[in-house]
Amino acid sequence: MTVDQVITSDPDVQGGAVVFAGTRVPLKNLIDYLKAGDSLEEFLDDFPSVTREQAVAALKLAQEVQVIAP
Repeated sequence: MTVDQVITSDPDVQGGAVVFAGTRVPLKNLIDYLKAGDSLEEFLDDFPSVTREQAVAALKLAQEVQVIAP
């Protein structure tokens, strides 16, 4: 997947927050779920518009740019 297939940012969508491509779900929601001890499964169940492939790719991208600790 390309970055554009995983995440996007548009001032007209969620105030320009980084969201999963094709959704209005902020990437921050996934990070918050994981920090709170929730599983990836719980996140995906609560946000069905985000695909597993997008979520995993977003976590890899975030780790690469050190948005979250490795």
